[in-house]
Amino acid sequence: MAKRLPNLHSWQWRGYAATHRHPTNLTLHLLAVPLFILAALLLLDGVLSWSLTSIAIGVIGLAAALGLQRHGHRLEKQPPEPFANRSDAVSRLVMEQFVTFPRFVFSGAWWRAWKDRHRH
Repeated sequence: MAKRLPNLHSWQWRGYAATHRHPTNLTLHLLAVPLFILAALLLLDGVLSWSLTSIAIGVIGLAAALGLQRHGHRLEKQPPEPFANRSDAVSRLVMEQFVTFPRFVFSGAWWRAWKDRHRH
């Protein structure tokens, strides 16, 4: 297993483009990551306001977003490295949703992968 901490962000970024090349995976991530972020914020709001409805919708949104991404990753020739444990899964998923994927999009790497999709 590659060294992840204390530089999880750098570690995740180094291999990110290689595990995000399939056009369906790219599209699913473009939909699922914003869903994850909105669901996480809704969940947080629900916890802070004691709203069971917000908590429930947030949890459902998180599960849907992660399910979409999991499906997309199964289409890749090079899947992401498996999670070592629950802590590894949580830290990597949070980093991907809030930092790495937005960076992938805003840096132009998502668009480059999309343009190369026919080579997949």
